[in-house]
Amino acid sequence: MKKILLGMVAILLVSSLAACNEEEAKTKEEDRVTSVETIEAEKGDLTMEESVYGRIQPGSSTPIMVENPGELDSLEAKNGDNVDKDEKIATIQSPAGSQTIKAQESGKVANLNASEGEIVSNEEPLAVIIDTDTMKINFSVTADMQKLLEKEDKLNTEIDGEKYKAEVLSIDSMPDETGMYTVAAELEEEDLDILPGSVAEVHIPEKRVKDAIILPTEAIVETSDETFIYVIKKDKAVKMEVNIKETQSDKTAIEGKVEDGDQVVTTGQLTLSDGDQVNVVKESGE
Repeated sequence: MKKILLGMVAILLVSSLAACNEEEAKTKEEDRVTSVETIEAEKGDLTMEESVYGRIQPGSSTPIMVENPGELDSLEAKNGDNVDKDEKIATIQSPAGSQTIKAQESGKVANLNASEGEIVSNEEPLAVIIDTDTMKINFSVTADMQKLLEKEDKLNTEIDGEKYKAEVLSIDSMPDETGMYTVAAELEEEDLDILPGSVAEVHIPEKRVKDAIILPTEAIVETSDETFIYVIKKDKAVKMEVNIKETQSDKTAIEGKVEDGDQVVTTGQLTLSDGDQVNVVKESGE
């Protein structure tokens, strides 16, 4: 009889301890609050970009021509010099007499390859005056890209790791012999320290997703069998499955039950479970 009573006491004690542990675990789970950062979901368009490459050219170039061939008697400028309009560049001695060669426009001297004492021709420019205050980019695009471009479009451009904006000046309506269409654009910034001939990477908007929810790509969690986000509702994380329509490196267009204006978790989501209590430490726009 004593053994039976001891057994019953042991069972009750074990049951009581188990209940206490279960209650304690439940309390800790309810008390656990995860700190998160959020951003406001926005409805809009997602533009995809395709990179093409072009060459930097001066805004304009004016050839310096010699009227009559002759001997280059003196040079008053060299490559890289900035000259004003009508400034003296050189003197030529020819059978017709002495010629004074002047700059027809203000700008920088380039392609001056002759030296004093040499015979210069009137068939090729003695030099070129280039306008480097404004710089242009010439590049070629496919027929599909050509349809996406319009005059005055502002295109994101990268040159030697620096970012610029280029405004489209002209778009050829007829393809060249390779089937490509030539586009000319002008860099918006002035007084650029960029060498003519430098390579420019121009980003062409190629594909657009319209009227979708746009989120930072980092907010989306992908597993082997589902794709989801967490939306904050009454200080709790609500798990929502979504479908990806298009994605860029930093932004993704999705569809699902998430709505414009919802606060979506961008940091801390990897440790969350549906229904977890959260503390929003940083919201969009802060």
